Amino acid sequence: MKAVFLDRESLDRNDLKMAALEGAVDSFVSHQRTSPEQVAERLADADIAVVNKVVLDRAVVQRLPDLKLICVAATGVNNVDVDACREAGIAVANCRGYGTDSVAQHTIGLMLSLATRMFDYHRAAMRGDWGRSTQFCLLDYPIVELAGRTLGLVGLGTLGGRVAELARVLGMEVLVAQRPGGAPEPDRVPLDELLPQVDVLSLHCPLTDATRGLIGARELAAMQPHAFVINTARGGLVDEQALAEALRAGRLGGAGFDVLTAEPPREGNVLLDDSIPNLIVTPHSAWGSREARQRIVEQLTENVSAYRRGEDLRRVV
Repeated sequence: MKAVFLDRESLDRNDLKMAALEGAVDSFVSHQRTSPEQVAERLADADIAVVNKVVLDRAVVQRLPDLKLICVAATGVNNVDVDACREAGIAVANCRGYGTDSVAQHTIGLMLSLATRMFDYHRAAMRGDWGRSTQFCLLDYPIVELAGRTLGLVGLGTLGGRVAELARVLGMEVLVAQRPGGAPEPDRVPLDELLPQVDVLSLHCPLTDATRGLIGARELAAMQPHAFVINTARGGLVDEQALAEALRAGRLGGAGFDVLTAEPPREGNVLLDDSIPNLIVTPHSAWGSREARQRIVEQLTENVSAYRRGEDLRRVV
């Protein structure tokens, strides 16, 4: 069987062990990146496609009669037309749970950076404010302790649960929001009741019709003015314009985002204005530790090997 990896650069930065994956098939071809116009040609004689974010839509799928398996090097399969694959008899498998520790670590890091005003103090030291100080230290930006504060979670899957564990180690109390669009569950708090109670709100839910625009101007106004919003899930969960306005007006204490509505933000984004106070934006990098990326390679290898044995491992289709 022949496998073709269409966008290896999105996963492997020349720091991963790929031999097991490459050896799981008879022939393995890698492309660092693939444009939409190149997809069908590069997969023309492939049995297996390995993709991260390259789009495999219905038109492409219908041009690939020999394709048998699509392995997505991520959890989300929104870049693959799964209905077209199902109709064509093409199996689709994804990767799961690989980035739990990496994303949880990043989430807590954003909270700590906001609480300590780490980047404000770094910039102050670099521009010479410390050297001009009349005292041995600078205390120009208010620092708060997370111990004794309340963390509100939207989403308590594996990732949200890991964030909760780490937050409790820091001495935080944890509240969990009722899942948007879901049936009431014990020990869950309706979002409207949770928002005024939390010092930090962290989002760990998928982007669905029920969660799109979940946090908008009304929800932000319900939060305490010192509260932080953390989003390492999906950009569409939050009204970015409303967030920027709340931060500028001092109606919110800070925000840490690893995701934006459009990625990459080629047309810009309101949250990329460096003048917005106490806002940290990272480029969807929370998942990207070497360890997490190596786990993806291991799961891709398992998915390919399972398919060849006739087994149903991590199959979406």
